[in-house]
Parts: sequence; structure tokens; C-alpha cells
Amino acid sequence: MTDAEQLMQGLSDAGCSEKASELICTLFEKGSYKEMLHQMKMQRCELIDEMHKSQRRVDCIDYLIHAQEKRMK
Repeated sequence: MTDAEQLMQGLSDAGCSEKASELICTLFEKGSYKEMLHQMKMQRCELIDEMHKSQRRVDCIDYLIHAQEKRMK
């Protein structure tokens, strides 16, 4: 497997969109490493935002569970 293929697979495994992965791989193949890293960091920020949204949802359901358990006592 080439370096570009490994990079593409890693980005896919990380949950990056196909469009973002292709852009990052294109930058890698062109040797535009600084821009490639910038794009990867942007993808990381998006993943962190998604994680925070999921955490807020978990917190919400935990609150509802706790409230219902309290009512049942």
C-alpha cells in the first residue's frame, strides 16, 4: 500500500468525508504539506465539534433518566 493509500485509509477510518480525504491526499501528493496539515487540523476540529454535540445529547438523556428515576421513588 502506498503512502497516499495509507493516508486515504486513515482519513476514512477517522470519519473524514470522501471530499476532504481526496483534498488532503491531493495536497500530500503535490507536496503541499503545510496546507495538508491545515486541512487535517480543520477535520480534527469538525470531529471535536461532533463529539461535543454527542456529549450534550448524552447529558440530556442522562438528565431525563435521572428525573424519571427520581419520580419513581
